[in-house]
Amino acid sequence: MRSILTIILSIVVAAAMGQRVKTGIEVLRDNHFDILKGKRVGLITNPTGVDSRLVSTIDILKSAKDVRLVCLFAPEHGVRGDVHAGDKVESYKDIKTDITVHSLYGKNRIPTKEMFDAIDVIVYDIQDIGCRSYTFISTMGEVMSAAAKYGKEFVVLDRPNPIGGLKVEGCLVEEGFHSFVSKFKIPYLYGLTAGEVAKLFVGEKMLNNNNLKLTIVPMQGWTRDMDYTDTGLEWVLPSPHIPHPFSAYYYPATGILGELGAVSIGVGYTLPFQIIATEDIDATALAEKLNALKMEGVAFRPIFVKPFYAAGQSKNLQGVQIHLTNPKRARLSDIQFVVMDVMHKMNPKLDFFKMATSPARIDMWNKVLGTDKIYKEFSKNLDWNAVKGYWTKDEEAFKRLSSKYYIYQ
Repeated sequence: MRSILTIILSIVVAAAMGQRVKTGIEVLRDNHFDILKGKRVGLITNPTGVDSRLVSTIDILKSAKDVRLVCLFAPEHGVRGDVHAGDKVESYKDIKTDITVHSLYGKNRIPTKEMFDAIDVIVYDIQDIGCRSYTFISTMGEVMSAAAKYGKEFVVLDRPNPIGGLKVEGCLVEEGFHSFVSKFKIPYLYGLTAGEVAKLFVGEKMLNNNNLKLTIVPMQGWTRDMDYTDTGLEWVLPSPHIPHPFSAYYYPATGILGELGAVSIGVGYTLPFQIIATEDIDATALAEKLNALKMEGVAFRPIFVKPFYAAGQSKNLQGVQIHLTNPKRARLSDIQFVVMDVMHKMNPKLDFFKMATSPARIDMWNKVLGTDKIYKEFSKNLDWNAVKGYWTKDEEAFKRLSSKYYIYQ
């Protein structure tokens, strides 16, 4: 029998390691993989699908007793993170396990009937960032619809929403603007975990076929007020420009503006999504004007950069670095609109829509926003106050609706 001292020591060691949250894969393992035993399993994952010791879910399921991992499904960036953003790939063999990998970001966005015929259950284990334009939840929803069509069970191994479960921002996606970056009728920031999103998709009949057997393996220890830094878990970047857990806060602060390709948002520099910079602005004056607005949880600092690639490559740019002094209180998505407004007032030549590198950029802006109404009004004179009410109009109603699907308090 273990001594009291040994038990106390183990508790102290666990506390020192800092882990407070168990993810779905660890809970599944603690339960001896009971829901997968004797079944042929297909796994949707990427490098973020790991346990607290950074062991891949692929390898965990491959070695699990009485679990037959027969194939892998790769979203954007691939199951091992070796595919560049936007690159399309087809089926290949996983280099470590020799298991077939079917791409869901190439010719097929959903598994074919033949792929489904080879499995009994499909498991989803990916770290999301809580923003609808990030394509992983689109992949999840598409495959959920297909699993229902072919009578296959769908299991979500849940993970934290890195910006917490309380932040909801942006209008709902409108008819005519559903795309892979805004696939479902949810806000831009939706305040749910992947498991809760899956429950919402089924409960609100958002899938093409809602006759789905859905199982969520919930986390242990996660609460809605936690962001990723509160979990004690290591961060694995879900894509190249989300290198840190706090990157999930900055992505919605500048990512919409970045779709235009008109200015640098730090992608191509060392601060992805953390800056807004161009050639035709006074950085010091811009920071002063923005700080004078006293936006809650945000401060701005002048910055001078020369991007290594992407927008503004090899040019001397200046602008502001965004500092989220209280990210849980800040209105993240509003930041880019406010900066655009102030920059345009300082220099009317900075018309970001005329500066867009192609008409396709404007089209993508509308797809990411889930509507063209903001573009039609905001592009007139870049007045944030003219569109703020439209951007925020659905938030409170969605908070009430989505609370029905909470797994965590």
